[in-house]
Amino acid sequence: MAVESVEGLKRTKKTKDKETKAKEDNKQRDFEMVLIIDPEAEGEKFNTILDNVNKLISGLGGEVSGVEQWGKRKLAYPIKGLTEGNYVLTRLKMEPSMNKELEVKLKISEDVIRHLLIKLTD
Repeated sequence: MAVESVEGLKRTKKTKDKETKAKEDNKQRDFEMVLIIDPEAEGEKFNTILDNVNKLISGLGGEVSGVEQWGKRKLAYPIKGLTEGNYVLTRLKMEPSMNKELEVKLKISEDVIRHLLIKLTD
């Protein structure tokens, strides 16, 4: 009987640990994301792309706290035949569980050449 009690306690503790971790994952965290946008997108088209990315983040339950446009810069190596790109730094808060969905949608976008999403330390 004592062995079964110990096993039951271990299972209960593991279940509680999983529940705690799930709750922590649902807290919004701070992230920075650097986007490289097609250099041919200028003016209104560029602003539309940024608005779409911001709406995507909001649609996933996140909020954008800041956007810095770094301008057009030369790429270290050609990507999709392009040698330049418009760089944008976006600061945001969102649940870590939504990262994968955000990244998948950014990969599908034809206007976003590359992206890098980084979780900032707590």
